[in-house]
Amino acid sequence: MKKQNKLVVFAWVTCAFFLLASCDKDDGGEPIPEGIQRAELILTEVSGETVEAHGDHFHGLDGGTEGEPIVIKFDGNGTATANGHLHLEVDAAYKIELKAWDYTGKEVQNDFIANKATADLHKAFLIGGDFILNPDSDDESGAIFQPREQTYGDGAAVEGKYETTGILSYFTIGHDNEGPTKAVTYVLRKLNAGVKATIERTDWNRDDYASAFAGENVLELKFEIHAEHGHDH
Repeated sequence: MKKQNKLVVFAWVTCAFFLLASCDKDDGGEPIPEGIQRAELILTEVSGETVEAHGDHFHGLDGGTEGEPIVIKFDGNGTATANGHLHLEVDAAYKIELKAWDYTGKEVQNDFIANKATADLHKAFLIGGDFILNPDSDDESGAIFQPREQTYGDGAAVEGKYETTGILSYFTIGHDNEGPTKAVTYVLRKLNAGVKATIERTDWNRDDYASAFAGENVLELKFEIHAEHGHDH
């Protein structure tokens, strides 16, 4: 009987050893990388009699009608894997929504605007393309990129242009920029404390954004835009 008890105890000890070894192996596996595994930019045309460009921003967006979305997909390096070359209507307004996933598969874009304190450290830019900006246009036919969140993740209201981030934004190329393909980069930048409040709406396309607005880039999503009349995708 004692011999049988010893065998049972030995079996349990052996089993526990292998279970612990298995757990240790799992715990000691490859660590989950930090950062963004993949991302998307979703462009949706917004049209209607109320929608118009005005200076550095839009009027009438809330009364517009949305069309079919265009989804640009990017890998972890910011390289487009689908729809990386866009044909857009030159004078149309487009809603741009960022979606991003970490290496666990969690959707994380709203983490950057979870509350005011977090959002105060982030801002989106659209770099490249050598755009003529709308305020520099003689007839309101230039480019606008307008970040436009209205609430933070915690439900608090976003108060004014200096608080908007660009997880949600609106964009138009404008007739003044019609022509050759433009290579652009959507940049989400983590800024040093206090920097965001110095960024004006017309700073979205500055070549010197990195030196002018100290911080580091969280995302750099590269794609191409060809704008002409009669193109909508």
